[in-house]
Amino acid sequence: MGFSKQGATSTTSHGNPFAAGFGRGLAVSLAAAGLALVLLLGLTASASAQGAVRSVHGDWQIRCDTPPGAQGEQCALIQSVVAEDRSNAGLTVIVLKTADQKSKLMRVVAPLGVLLPSGLGLKLDNVDVGKAGFVRCLPNGCVAEVVMDDKLLGQLRSAKTATFIIFETPEEGIGFPLSLNGLGEGYDKLP
Repeated sequence: MGFSKQGATSTTSHGNPFAAGFGRGLAVSLAAAGLALVLLLGLTASASAQGAVRSVHGDWQIRCDTPPGAQGEQCALIQSVVAEDRSNAGLTVIVLKTADQKSKLMRVVAPLGVLLPSGLGLKLDNVDVGKAGFVRCLPNGCVAEVVMDDKLLGQLRSAKTATFIIFETPEEGIGFPLSLNGLGEGYDKLP
């Protein structure tokens, strides 16, 4: 359940923040399940999903909503994109701070039909960062997630583009280019 470089024989990170982050993702997501589930279900289906747009930062939006049973409003930084060559295949990236403010999560919702064993690949400025496993599929898509450490957040802030890669077959990867314009500013504005 971790991001790992292709060809690696273990699931340890060896300095790869994405690998280390995805390995811890499940435990932290269980602690933040209320927020994460609402953000996943309520904010990922499309740009017009639940949650009010609080602000726009470059190509990212901060959307906020009060989950059922929560004591306060919770917000996430969100961007949705479609594949360049397939207008019917979309991907949503959600960046949030857990309700206890102790962890930073990146959740990626890929379209249904993704080949789960191949995981989700990530390249920053065309440099391979690694792969993450999918943790579950819901009616609106399959979810991969990572607990972001400061190193990964720094990489995301300094890179210009991210490309998330999913597979429909072992041979056929689909790249989703994602602008990182505004991610740093938007993350700094997250409550």
